[in-house]
Amino acid sequence: MNDIARLGDRFETLVADVRSIILTGRSAAERSVDFQRVATYWNVGQRIVKEEQDGTGRAEYGAYVIRDLAGRIEPEFGSGFSVRQLELARQFYRTYPIANALRSQLNWAQYRLLIRIPDSDKREFYELESVHGGWSGKETERQINASLYERLLLSSEKESVMAVARRQRLPERPGEIIKDPMTLEFLGLKPQAAYYERDLEEALITHLQEFLLELGTGFSFVARQRRILLEDDEFFVDLVCYNRLLRCFVLVELKRGKLTHQDLGQLQMYVNYFDRLEKLPDENPTIGVLLCADKNDAVVRFSLPEDNESILASRYELVLPSADQLETELKRQMAEMESVGENDEAWS
Repeated sequence: MNDIARLGDRFETLVADVRSIILTGRSAAERSVDFQRVATYWNVGQRIVKEEQDGTGRAEYGAYVIRDLAGRIEPEFGSGFSVRQLELARQFYRTYPIANALRSQLNWAQYRLLIRIPDSDKREFYELESVHGGWSGKETERQINASLYERLLLSSEKESVMAVARRQRLPERPGEIIKDPMTLEFLGLKPQAAYYERDLEEALITHLQEFLLELGTGFSFVARQRRILLEDDEFFVDLVCYNRLLRCFVLVELKRGKLTHQDLGQLQMYVNYFDRLEKLPDENPTIGVLLCADKNDAVVRFSLPEDNESILASRYELVLPSADQLETELKRQMAEMESVGENDEAWS
């Protein structure tokens, strides 16, 4: 009986291994097909640009070439080679003129989004984050629509944002990874509706993948409502995550309203517990993130030590900010920085 059981276990292992091989192979084949599509559009764009350059060089000649070319090849190869698609292929080649610079991790849908971004730094940021984060085309589109680049610029130096995106160095501080504010429009919760922390938690768990991507780079989910027993008192950490770049636990506490210094104190207790009882010797100190609907930055600053790096308070927004709102805020902050600089010069 034991031999039969062992054979059964061995066969189940065989089935699991073969399934894994097949799924890995399928995934690799899909990525290969996706990149071949990217390469095809790049080569088509290159050939169109070459024809335009070898022709009269006039804009009307280019429009004529694309219109007639689509008329000949679209009936044979389908709508993927319509006038609009051929125009995108031409734009694709002009934006990425070096074939070796194309990234096999990105598909045509992602490149179509990227070539519409005129700012080269912004475009490179989303390109690199899509690769490093393993984003799908849908996630790349969401982050662009959510103005991730602009939001990070509001909370960090441009050079720091781009350096981390380019992975010239690993993030050194939690604030370089964790966003403030976080945009959680995918939860479907309405700002004016009454809801509780448990509603927010349920929504985050339902949309866990999107939440981890919004939380920052390198996060994985560990536990929900993790129980901590201190003598006869029970406490529960809302969400426990781990960040492989920072190499530490990240504890997330959810606050429906405005945070208080008591909230920060409780989160500090959870962080201390994990540092003393859960963290391995070679891991970095635990980070606590208090995700709240509103906060008073002065309360946060005076509730925590001056050299604090372990507790972060981040606002969440249930509605995407508009591009105009972000642009206005960027201009305001830049004006404030220039004003501070002028004042410093006046006193020097």
